[in-house]
Amino acid sequence: MGKISLYGLDASPPTRACLLTLKALELPYEYLFVNLFEKENYGQEYSMKNPQHTVPLLQDDDAYIWDSHAIMAYLVEKYASSDDLYPKDLLQRAKVDQLMHFESGVVFEAALRRLTRPVLFNGEATLPQKQVDHVTQVYDFVEAFLEHDYLAGDQLTIADFSLVSTITSIGVFLELDLAKYPKIAAWLERLKELPYYEEANGKGAAQFVELLRSKNFTVVP
Repeated sequence: MGKISLYGLDASPPTRACLLTLKALELPYEYLFVNLFEKENYGQEYSMKNPQHTVPLLQDDDAYIWDSHAIMAYLVEKYASSDDLYPKDLLQRAKVDQLMHFESGVVFEAALRRLTRPVLFNGEATLPQKQVDHVTQVYDFVEAFLEHDYLAGDQLTIADFSLVSTITSIGVFLELDLAKYPKIAAWLERLKELPYYEEANGKGAAQFVELLRSKNFTVVP
């Protein structure tokens, strides 16, 4: 296999989704920190590798791939000894893809990013309640999706990695009510039992929450 490098930062949910995948596959890799606050993702070298300036970025020898969902699928397809994490069965794969599109378009973009960017990068001290209310909708959806132990069924997949990275971050804006969402609570506990969970996601999720809380934002009607 070639040399794998992952560019990112632990506080980034998409970076953590890829770290979970790398750890699950037991792949050796180099982890390269990218400081978004210093705009290192706009530097000449990084921009040549990823003109979208996002993290994470995967380098596999001379190939460059960005977007966490594409990275996770690529890693499983190329390096996994089985298709458990990203099933080849068309229906099962469609379920995983559906969940990752949900994470990308609804959870990360429409909810998490719209709340995070104003506070972290624009210096805003208040967030509108109507925007925070989107987090409740996310919790409602995920609770409904969890008909089995994992999001796509009885088997752990990269859809779980994708969504756990954002669900464990979005609570800084609206804490998860464990009594109201017992399926999510049980799912989170199940994932926390993974031997690599804390290193790959738990630590970075805590950094994300601490970073946001340090901005002392408030939610207003």
